[in-house]
Amino acid sequence: MSERTPLLHYRLSASVNESGDHRETRTGRDEDEHQSPASVRRKTAAKQPPKLNIFFGVVIPTLLSMFSVVVFLRIGFVVGQCGLYQTIAMLLVSYFIISMTVLSVCAISTNGALDAGGAYYMISRALGPEFGGSIGIMFFLANVCGCAFLVLGLVEAVLTTFGIPEDGSSLSASRYMVLPTGYWWSFLYGTVVLLLCVFVCLIGAHIYAKATFLIFIIVMVSLGSIFISFFIVPFKTVQLPGHRNASLGPTSANFTGFKLESLMGNVQADYTVDYSTGVMMSFATVFAVMFNGCTGIMAGSNMSGDLKNPSYSIPRGTITAVVFTFVIYILLSILISCTCDRVLLQQDYGFLTDINVWHPFVTIGVYSSTLSAAMSNLIGASRVLFALARDDLFGRFLSPAKHTSASGNPWVSVLISWFLVQLVLFSGKLNTIASIVTIFFLLVYAAVDLACLALEWASAPNFRPTFRYFTWHTCVLGIIGCAIMMFLINAIYASASIAFMLLLLLLIHYLSPVSSWGCISQALIFHQVRKYLLMLDVRKDHVKFWRPQVLLMVSNPRCSVGLITFINDIKKSGLYVLGHVQLGDLDVLPSDPLQSQYDSWLSLVDHLNIKAFVNLTLADSVRHGVQHLLFISGLGGMRPNTLVLGFYDDTPPQDQLQDPSLSMCNFSESSVQVDEPENKSEPPFHFPPVRGGVSLGRGGKSLGPQEYVCIIADAVKMLKNVALVRYFDQFDRTQALQGPVFVDVWPVNLLRPDSAAYVDTCSLFLLQLACILNMTRAWQKAKLRLFLCVEEGRSLKGTEQKLKNLLKDLRMKADICTVPWDSQVALHWQRQTGSEKIEEVESEEDGVEDDKEFANSFPSNTSRVSDEYLQAVNKLILDQTLRPPAVRFLYLPRPPADTSRYHDYLHQLELLTRNLGPTLLIHGVTPVITTDL
Repeated sequence: MSERTPLLHYRLSASVNESGDHRETRTGRDEDEHQSPASVRRKTAAKQPPKLNIFFGVVIPTLLSMFSVVVFLRIGFVVGQCGLYQTIAMLLVSYFIISMTVLSVCAISTNGALDAGGAYYMISRALGPEFGGSIGIMFFLANVCGCAFLVLGLVEAVLTTFGIPEDGSSLSASRYMVLPTGYWWSFLYGTVVLLLCVFVCLIGAHIYAKATFLIFIIVMVSLGSIFISFFIVPFKTVQLPGHRNASLGPTSANFTGFKLESLMGNVQADYTVDYSTGVMMSFATVFAVMFNGCTGIMAGSNMSGDLKNPSYSIPRGTITAVVFTFVIYILLSILISCTCDRVLLQQDYGFLTDINVWHPFVTIGVYSSTLSAAMSNLIGASRVLFALARDDLFGRFLSPAKHTSASGNPWVSVLISWFLVQLVLFSGKLNTIASIVTIFFLLVYAAVDLACLALEWASAPNFRPTFRYFTWHTCVLGIIGCAIMMFLINAIYASASIAFMLLLLLLIHYLSPVSSWGCISQALIFHQVRKYLLMLDVRKDHVKFWRPQVLLMVSNPRCSVGLITFINDIKKSGLYVLGHVQLGDLDVLPSDPLQSQYDSWLSLVDHLNIKAFVNLTLADSVRHGVQHLLFISGLGGMRPNTLVLGFYDDTPPQDQLQDPSLSMCNFSESSVQVDEPENKSEPPFHFPPVRGGVSLGRGGKSLGPQEYVCIIADAVKMLKNVALVRYFDQFDRTQALQGPVFVDVWPVNLLRPDSAAYVDTCSLFLLQLACILNMTRAWQKAKLRLFLCVEEGRSLKGTEQKLKNLLKDLRMKADICTVPWDSQVALHWQRQTGSEKIEEVESEEDGVEDDKEFANSFPSNTSRVSDEYLQAVNKLILDQTLRPPAVRFLYLPRPPADTSRYHDYLHQLELLTRNLGPTLLIHGVTPVITTDL
């Protein structure tokens, strides 16, 4: 036969990519949801065509995808360039790489029930929607481009044999060359071939399986004829392709039959120029071509939706196909090395046609394998698109692709895939994208290995695959192997595909699709966090590495937005917990009312863009609830060391959280189902409305003043630092940080004018928190002002210098402002009678007797100061600055030991901080500052 099988560009082999049919096995959900499960199963079973077994559903698609045109047109090319030794080494390396991925595929496929979607389904259910969706889109596009590439490759092969030469030469034409050629004729032929593939895919997987079985028989017969030809065809001289330049070398080469001389001439590498492209071959380029013939291992997995038992069929069928193709490639390499001249292998990629017992066998095999691969890519693309649409990862954009026929065939997805392939056919030639198509598939393989590796490392109890012949080492080797092959084939395309995948990942993450698949990242985070929490030994805590770990008690987030955001600034990468106490008794409630509230609190955390945990508790009183949270919040070495409370006053709260769903909510202590609001621009927060009006006593409040001070005392007893915050109900950080920003610190106990200590534990704690706030990026331009209260007759210069030296040792930048307060102190002593002093001392001594050990550690530091004195000090603070500071830090004395004085204590704090703007009253009980390196 004078007409030779077409010698495709060597990059055509990159089209040898896997695909398959992975159709949804369910019928429409809308019409089934109102029927009983039994009737739905019977109805669905009646509609569904017979499921596929291992041979038809896995073995045949995988074999055809891995053979394709490479086994006919490129195996001699590989041996001719690399020699037998390197060819066998390449096959061993290639099959080692894909075998690692096969082990991962087998493990995931036997870990549970597989649905339609193949590789996409495996990856998305293991790694989450973001990673799975991005890989799914790339898998879909690779199948689309691969289908178009194969269709055009088949057209070129047909035209090489049956096409009329474009130059019109009648001498070179034969009686078989009857088809017109040209761009539009090629497009027409490609459209006809594609319509044939679409027709098969629209009918469904069962007809596809029958068609591929017929093609499989043809390919096996062709391969059988090739093996027979090596033994029965005698010595033969083969004319090299006529389009070669004769000046490059000989015009003919020999098929010698089995000769030791031929074998010895083919064992070593001999890289030459590729006659079809003019490119000098190398180990990397030949390896890339040969590796394309080893891919296609996912074709059987992609049929997961149409298999009788995917978990049983996929491992056995895939491994069978891989072993079979490996044996065929090894045998062909050896037989070719023993029977062919080196020149024949290097200069004629279609020599198998000329040495065959009947020449059309190889031509038919090429056509059949290419057509099968094209159908496989088209049906695989449609199934991946259907799976993506069904999962709603891209919203309404892919919703039309959800429609299926009565038998469950996703016909709309098939038509969309056909339309995209038809568009790609306009390019005419797809050699330039062959490499990136293969790279996309390699990226999918690497993702499967990554999914299996993540499941193994997460040590999830439910990861119990029945296929156990894998370890995390095999997963890592598979990932490394796929990555190396991607960059070996084309580094630019590999980098571009990874960048494209990351962009898709960010897009899907931005769309935030809701899924119930579970996310492997959460399991991995849990695994690592548990490990590191066990390593975080509280006995090794050191003051050098102290950081605030805050428990902020929030009554209603609607009136605490400003405070929540401010405390987020002051935590300095420490633990931040939002605590809330709901009054109630679980014994009389039908269920825990807090379970339904967590989502709203977590949505609030996301909405405010803060890094905080949420801890809710149910208690009979707020005091007991705060005790619960102080005892149980955190884990191991990550426990709150600072309690933050809103100030107790009668200021009416304001709603700072605009929520369109508020008017639609009915709030109670039990769980309430709320319809989704029409306005989706803001997330719904199902929090109760703020209490209205000025509270009288306990009216509208869940605790009284006595209980409030008891909470402060409890926290001090538990060695927790305490901060009371006032006037943060209208705090807006954006407005507060405009223009010159000041942070005022008053590190002296203003309720004890007779105590001017600036270096006690509480004062240093104030300085530390103010410094931490100043270290935050948003507050870096704020200027700290440290106010030093002095009396006449005291060593002003000595006190100020001592404070400056302390700030220098502590590496804190602050302006020291001296404030004379003789008149305020005098006002205090004028109102303080001797009897009151004696009563005060006796009261304090009685408190110490009640709790001697605690009082020795933390002596009481409050006194009975007059309202006039407190009002004078309040005015003194207000008069110090022309521009009000963004926030003030004041010294918080410990509550008195006598509980009967709690009301007076709270009244004193209220007078002291009246109209001061955002203010923190802070009491520190733990050392937080050191001057040591």
